[in-house]
Amino acid sequence: MSVPLSPAGFRSRITSLLPARADLRQARRRPRRDLLAGLTVAVVALPLALGFGVSSGLGAEAGLATAVVAGALAAVFGGSNLQVSGPTGAMTVVLVPIVADHGPAGVLTVGLMAGVILVGLALLRAGGSMRYVPAPVVEGFTLGIACVIGLQQIPNALGVAQPDGERVLTVAWHAAREFARDPQWTAPALAAAVAAVMLAGARWKPTVPFSVLAVIAATVVVETTGLDGVRPIGDLPAGLPAPSLSFLDAGAMGSLLAPALAVAALAALESLLSASVADGMTVGQRHDPDRELFGQGLANIAAPLFGGVPATGAIARTAVNVRTGATSRLASLTHAAVLAVIVFAAAPLVSRIPLAALAGVLLATAVRMVEVGSLRAMTRATRSDAVILVLTAVATLVLDLVQAVIIGLVVAGVLALRAVARQARLAPLPLDRGDHTDEEHELLAQHIVAYRIDGPLFFAAAHRFLLELTELAEVRVVILRMSHVSVVDATGALVLKDAVTKLRRRGIVVMVSGVRPGQRRALDSVGVLDLLRHEGREYATTPEAIEAARAHLERDGVLRTGGAPAAAAPVPTGDAR
Repeated sequence: MSVPLSPAGFRSRITSLLPARADLRQARRRPRRDLLAGLTVAVVALPLALGFGVSSGLGAEAGLATAVVAGALAAVFGGSNLQVSGPTGAMTVVLVPIVADHGPAGVLTVGLMAGVILVGLALLRAGGSMRYVPAPVVEGFTLGIACVIGLQQIPNALGVAQPDGERVLTVAWHAAREFARDPQWTAPALAAAVAAVMLAGARWKPTVPFSVLAVIAATVVVETTGLDGVRPIGDLPAGLPAPSLSFLDAGAMGSLLAPALAVAALAALESLLSASVADGMTVGQRHDPDRELFGQGLANIAAPLFGGVPATGAIARTAVNVRTGATSRLASLTHAAVLAVIVFAAAPLVSRIPLAALAGVLLATAVRMVEVGSLRAMTRATRSDAVILVLTAVATLVLDLVQAVIIGLVVAGVLALRAVARQARLAPLPLDRGDHTDEEHELLAQHIVAYRIDGPLFFAAAHRFLLELTELAEVRVVILRMSHVSVVDATGALVLKDAVTKLRRRGIVVMVSGVRPGQRRALDSVGVLDLLRHEGREYATTPEAIEAARAHLERDGVLRTGGAPAAAAPVPTGDAR
């Protein structure tokens, strides 16, 4: 990853991230299908935008502004033809503590800073890094998000005031205690009914937007019956506010850098994951990860100017977009335009929607995020995958999302290194036959032993190698075959040097054969080959090393006097190295 230093190269890089004529040509191919898909996605996105805006702490109007502004810009500048962007539950989880610590202005500033960071990541070509995130981390991350979203809705679902606190477990517990003191069942019944309609409807007819139908029905019931204990969204502005930077406090930007990095990391992770999901649901669609980061960066720079929260690619809305036949960016752009019309024309009606109904929508969304079959398959794959998944999910629930992903990646890396290190073997030869030839029996009696080092010789496996090698007994010459070593790092080279030194102190002659060019830099850097070169102990092939070992023992008179056999077998004649 590097940014071209020349001005011409930088301009070329910027040009590669901007919309191209191919985008316009694709939007013209099937406009009717894209317009219908965009309308459907807008209907699905409306209650989610309202709900996530309320959950973030900035209000329903912030969610709508994000869906309109960020949704339109990400549709035009993003790297996926099918991605739908806007406020998401995962981002809401990160924003709640920021609101508690820095207020709404802090959230807007964080969003603006995160957008700049995303643009920088796009220029650095960081988009391809998503493929290094292991599947168990993604699954655990998604499971943890679903749990957090569900817990966030407990206060509104129970019809109680939002308790103070930033940890969702604490908030949910205090809300439940508050409800238990004076239970009012209208709000819970409304939330449960909306969630039940959505879940049952999704199984019956997935293409029907039951979320909107359920919210409309709940609103009509509350308005016509005058039920107590149900709070509405409240007044909404009829339109988007004028763009403004009045929220920006340059003095606070230093303290907001860490939250901005967390928001940018989450936006990149969720957007690239969502775009990958969209690719997997179609044939012939492939997103540009760097352009996707660029589009999300521009969207997050613009959204705060209109009072919107940070945005990401939304997996659920993107999936709806694909399933309803979208073929180009026109669909996601239509989704943003329809929501803009709703903001300008139907704000008074939207303001009457009960918060409990939105809580029901988000509870059902959380349930649908959990893919039971995928979780079951992942936990059954290997014990390491199960550990990574569970640990990431728990960390998401009790810490925060970025820390959870970092923990998951670190644990996955440690377990992967452990698995690779176990592949390293110091094995006496022959490995592929049980019987020795007459020549091999003769070498055994001559105190010559050849060991083949298999796999990586690096920091995670080197010390076990040292212990095995220095425990050799009744051996006069040790031949180390290096041709099957896959990688050598500085630690492995130092351990090899230590082993050679200890064997030589015991009077054991050490020879090496088959050293490959890629291994020489690490071995030369610590001087291990210098210990052998000046005595002529390095050989291109193992047969040459065996002949040299015999000659050495003949000079010392060992071959004429015989002796006890060595502890391991020599090299098989079928592999000269």
